[in-house]
Amino acid sequence: MLFVILIAALLVAGTVALHAAGTAWVLSHLMKSRAQLPTRLWPIAWMLVRVAWLLILIHAGEITLWALFYRWERCLPDFESALYFSAVTYTTIGYGDVVLTRPWRILGAIEGITGILMCGLSAG
Repeated sequence: MLFVILIAALLVAGTVALHAAGTAWVLSHLMKSRAQLPTRLWPIAWMLVRVAWLLILIHAGEITLWALFYRWERCLPDFESALYFSAVTYTTIGYGDVVLTRPWRILGAIEGITGILMCGLSAG
C-alpha cells in the first residue's frame, strides 16, 4: 500500500508540473496579446474560446499521463480503457463501468482529487 501511495504522489507531482507548465504557457500567450486587448464582444468571445481549448488540451495531457501509467502497469486491458477510465475519474464523473485492479484502486480516488484541484486551478 505504501508503494502505491508513493506512485500516486509521483503522478500527482507530474500532473501539477504539467498543469503549471501549460498554464504558464497560456498566461504568457495572453500577456503577449494584451497589447491588442479586445473590447468588442466577438474578439473577446474568440479569445475565451481559444483559452478554453488550450485548458482542455492541458487537462487532456494530464489525463493521458495517468492513463499511460495505468496501461504501463497493466491495471487495465488496453489503452482505450485506460484513457476512458482516467478521463471519467479525473473529471469525477466516475461511471464505474471500468475499475482498477485491487492493488491499484486507491489511485482512482487520488486521481479524482487531483482532477478536482487542477480544474479548480484552471477556473481560478
